[in-house]
Amino acid sequence: MSVGRKFALMIRGLIISYAVTALMLLALAFCVFKFRLGESVTDVAIIGIYVLVTFLGGLITGKKVKEQKFLWGLLLGVFYIGIISAVAMIIGHTFHVESTASLTTAALCIGGGLLGGMLS
Repeated sequence: MSVGRKFALMIRGLIISYAVTALMLLALAFCVFKFRLGESVTDVAIIGIYVLVTFLGGLITGKKVKEQKFLWGLLLGVFYIGIISAVAMIIGHTFHVESTASLTTAALCIGGGLLGGMLS
């Protein structure tokens, strides 16, 4: 399988990850509204959603690629957090590279994609 085909499969996994993210964040927004969840609970839930969907994306990508699955899962995690960070910067939220929370979230997303790829 060519690298271009593998990259296309990774992009497909990334799109699925973002679609699932949108649905899960919508459900979280409903829960925040309905149950008046606090900010700390919401922050943990958002990070959990990010990790879960990168794991799912890595799993989907790894099953399709079938070679160097861990690498393609890792790339999916890198692209996922990279795009989220870029969009956050564009809409005005800052992404502080020196922030421990930002680095931890990035590492968890990359690790989620990597683990998904490895277990596929």
